[in-house]
Amino acid sequence: MKSTKKSVPQIRSHKADGANPPIAMVTAYDAPGARMTDAAGVDIILVGDSLAMVVLGYDDTLSVTIDDMAYHTKAVARTEPNALVVTDMPWLSYHTGVRDAVRNAAKLIRAGAEAVKLEGGANRVEVIKALVDAEIPVMGHLGLTPQSVHAFGGFSVQAKTKEAAKRLLDEALEIEQAGVFSVVLEAVPQAVAAKATELLKVPTIGIGAGPNCDGQVLVFHDLLGLTFGHKPKFVRRYGSLGEMGIKALEGYVHDVKMRSFPAAEEGYQVGQGELDDFSYGRN
Repeated sequence: MKSTKKSVPQIRSHKADGANPPIAMVTAYDAPGARMTDAAGVDIILVGDSLAMVVLGYDDTLSVTIDDMAYHTKAVARTEPNALVVTDMPWLSYHTGVRDAVRNAAKLIRAGAEAVKLEGGANRVEVIKALVDAEIPVMGHLGLTPQSVHAFGGFSVQAKTKEAAKRLLDEALEIEQAGVFSVVLEAVPQAVAAKATELLKVPTIGIGAGPNCDGQVLVFHDLLGLTFGHKPKFVRRYGSLGEMGIKALEGYVHDVKMRSFPAAEEGYQVGQGELDDFSYGRN
């Protein structure tokens, strides 16, 4: 095993402070993305069910299956990254009982995941306990949980009232007690995320939750400028690869149309005189 390989115990004990910088987590869904993120030095690669929206073109995350997630996990795991590989459990893979949850999580572990992530609080405690009992590490996810998009009525900020904030903090402590090794906090007020980070012994990883979490996560395609249309407020783009890619493709189309690609040196030749008398005709 690589000496710099990140592990679940390392992440579990990593609370950001003066000596420990925040955890960097990025999604990846295939081998090229995994190689890029790992080369950049991320701590955790999340094979997220966000692949439904950014790779497969769906409007939400509800259309991906456990087989989809296992397929993409295998692609990421084949690169043998130093980063810890965590895979999202998709909608309905853990909502129908403990037995289904353990069986589906095992499928992701066998595909190469080193931990799984699931959404929800008090209603997921028994599932979390069962997975941990089965030696499957679990990352929690509170706040805006995209698999609940219809119940929420859209992708909206959560825990905006005192009552909702207290409920989120209560649930964060509940799932910590159940055994999660870290908790993603998505689209919650900064003050709520900061309080959760203070209360929890395991690290918090924010996305749209402000700067006081123990780590941050962004979607690969969002931060590289490979998504089109609406950009969430919390996304910071570190590249414009979508625009660069279009320009490169336009150059290719232009050269093909103008017959300037391929050039002679970009083709294969034979020895001098080899085909001088070459001819072929249909009988």
